[in-house]
Amino acid sequence: MNSDMLRKRPKTYKVIKWVLGIFLCLAMLLLCASWYVSFKFKPLIRKELQELVKKSTNGLYSISFSEINTNFITGSATIKDVNIVPDTNVYHGLINAQKAPNNLYYIRLAQLSIKRFHPFLLYFKHKAEVNLLLFDKPSVIMVNRHFPFNEHRPPRPRKSPYDYISKLFKSLRIAVVDFREINFKYVDNNGIHPEIDSVANLNVTLKDWLIDAHSTQDTTRFYLLKDIDVNLRNYRYATPDSMYHISLNQLDFNALSGKMKLKQVEVIPRYSEQEFAKVNGYARDRFSILFDQVAINGIDLPQYIQKKTFMAQDVRISDGHIAVYNDNTYPKLSKIKTGRFPHQLLQQLKTRLRLRKIILDQIDISYAEFDRTSKLKGKITFQQTGGVLANVTNMESEKKKDSILWAKLTSKVMGQGKLAIDFRFDLNSPIGAFAYKGTVSKLDGRKLNAIIKPLGMLQVNRGMINQLDFDIKADQDLAKGNLTFRFNDLSVKLLKKQAGKDRLVKKGLLSILANALVIYADNPSKDGKFTRAKIDFRRQPTASFFSYIWKSLYQGIKYSVGVTPQKEAEIRSHIAKFEQMKDDREERRMRREIRRRLRQTD
Repeated sequence: MNSDMLRKRPKTYKVIKWVLGIFLCLAMLLLCASWYVSFKFKPLIRKELQELVKKSTNGLYSISFSEINTNFITGSATIKDVNIVPDTNVYHGLINAQKAPNNLYYIRLAQLSIKRFHPFLLYFKHKAEVNLLLFDKPSVIMVNRHFPFNEHRPPRPRKSPYDYISKLFKSLRIAVVDFREINFKYVDNNGIHPEIDSVANLNVTLKDWLIDAHSTQDTTRFYLLKDIDVNLRNYRYATPDSMYHISLNQLDFNALSGKMKLKQVEVIPRYSEQEFAKVNGYARDRFSILFDQVAINGIDLPQYIQKKTFMAQDVRISDGHIAVYNDNTYPKLSKIKTGRFPHQLLQQLKTRLRLRKIILDQIDISYAEFDRTSKLKGKITFQQTGGVLANVTNMESEKKKDSILWAKLTSKVMGQGKLAIDFRFDLNSPIGAFAYKGTVSKLDGRKLNAIIKPLGMLQVNRGMINQLDFDIKADQDLAKGNLTFRFNDLSVKLLKKQAGKDRLVKKGLLSILANALVIYADNPSKDGKFTRAKIDFRRQPTASFFSYIWKSLYQGIKYSVGVTPQKEAEIRSHIAKFEQMKDDREERRMRREIRRRLRQTD
């Protein structure tokens, strides 16, 4: 038995050697065949690829490259030093024929990789299928110029690219076209001068690109694609005035769902609160903004690509803060702000915009100001702000349907008082017409000392704001309306800055006069009398939108607590009398002092 096994073993080894030898020879033959086919096909591939790009774009684009390497065994290829550029003469001809696209592209990259292009399927069935087309670290320049003849074009080619490839292939399908770490530059040529934006670390994935006899008419595709994914990481941009950085941690967009998600969106001042106005040379609002999450739904990608029109169903902004600071120890820049209200600025945007809704959730807002007189910083906060803005648009077609942008917001004033406010903006008004009404309730008046003490030189000793209601109609010049202010047990202290001291001190006499002669302690009063305020406030041309709102409300608040023009005149008269009495008393004291000294010399 053992001798039989020994006789069979050499035969087994011989069989294995023959099998290995045959496979080795076959492998060598395949390698040689692949090399030979690649060598013979390279000129043909180069020619056909260049011809395909030219024909499929009506001669608009051409492709050039230095080298092409193929491997028919693995179904892969690489093309080096790729350069895709438009022919400007052809482009101008297409403009004259009203067939030019809105966007021109210039693409340059060191290497283009093609993975698994299925050569046997190409040879036997005349179907070109590629698993992956990889553009690694390309440089892309996109030049946009909107043409009226493209206004209502669907997101499909004018002429099917199948007409250009039908003589060579039955179909051309690329499963994934991957642009990794793009250096992207966008040139807007729609104005008098080009406007340029650029971004790095951009990744774009195009999915299921298909050219066949029917793909052009497939309404589930846009530009022959089934889907597009866009990803951007660690984006940072310096504003033109060099005062801020715009920062974005991550952006993800999917064309099929129309959803975009942004994380850690920030507006970061480049200078501290103390340095910001100093660098500018004048008092200017300093903004610090952070939004943890921004989600946009229902984005119409073809509209943006073709017409630079941003259309979406809703934008949700959640968990963040907006902090504004101003140092008024520096001179103010006297600038006319008429025509620069929020809804007026919206109409001046170059990008056409339509957002059905903007939803705010858990946003903390604060305004702080350093005062030149008190040398202190006052601050007011609006915490847990939320609400909805609707019909945010500057498109004429949308404004014809509905010309009112409305906003309903709620917040907590100084972390306590409940604020509910409702805005209505007329998007078609030539004088910036708008209206606002709302309510503030259940706020301890002493909470407001954080802002009125440094900025108004006034301190609330005690007092409860039960309810403040307002309803005002305004335009860019005049605000008119009504205000009702219910409060009780109000007492205030007037303050002044004393030289050499770091704190404010009480104006004793004036405080007594204010509480005794002017300020109502209660509204309604103890005898049931209720004071209502009419608002009739004219805006200064240099006043901002938010200053305008505050000052118009402040007029009604002053009237409600008893500080009417008549009362102010009355207290000024009393002050003048007391000042005169003080001067007379000082003069009598000086006379007595002089007589005393004269007696001493005698």
